[in-house]
Amino acid sequence: MNVLLHPTYFPSISQFASMVQADSITFEMEDNFQKQTNRNRMYIYSPNGLQLLNIPVKHSKERHQKTKDIRIEDAFDWQKQHFKSLEAAYRTSPFFEYFEDDLAPIFQKKHTFLMDLNFEAMEIVSNCLGFGFSYKKTTEYFHEATDFSDFRALANGKKDTYEFDPYTQVFEEKHGYLNNLSILDLLFNEGRYAMDYLKKQSL
Repeated sequence: MNVLLHPTYFPSISQFASMVQADSITFEMEDNFQKQTNRNRMYIYSPNGLQLLNIPVKHSKERHQKTKDIRIEDAFDWQKQHFKSLEAAYRTSPFFEYFEDDLAPIFQKKHTFLMDLNFEAMEIVSNCLGFGFSYKKTTEYFHEATDFSDFRALANGKKDTYEFDPYTQVFEEKHGYLNNLSILDLLFNEGRYAMDYLKKQSL
């Protein structure tokens, strides 16, 4: 299948499953930015349960701003906060220390544009998974993406209702199993086995 997706921040398991199972991947580059979507947020499993990590962005006076033009707000150190949250959530997971050095640089580098950060996050995770990540980018906006399996809705967590096979999570005994979190949850808990898991999930 040829999938069409939005570039998101450390994407959900559903988004990565669609990428791993795709024959070709195309990313939407011409959409207008929408607040409260995974374009600039991810969900992780913290010691207190579900936790949202949000990248602050600069809002312009224009009503419609393209996602590719969205700049990151660097007035406070959100990167340090995100990495600390990941440490608190996954320090005791089987594979956090194994992948920590691969991931740490993205939380130290200053990106200007959200889109650049999202692509780098996907590249890093793909390398950790051993997934050959190649993709195309759109040059126009498609209202109806007839030539694709259109998975753009996965960027909006409320529209993403996929249920996946359970795997072992760090705080499962405390809060139960949490479905379809950021790909980082799967990576830290399953390591390289995550690729097999992603291939087997039904979309």
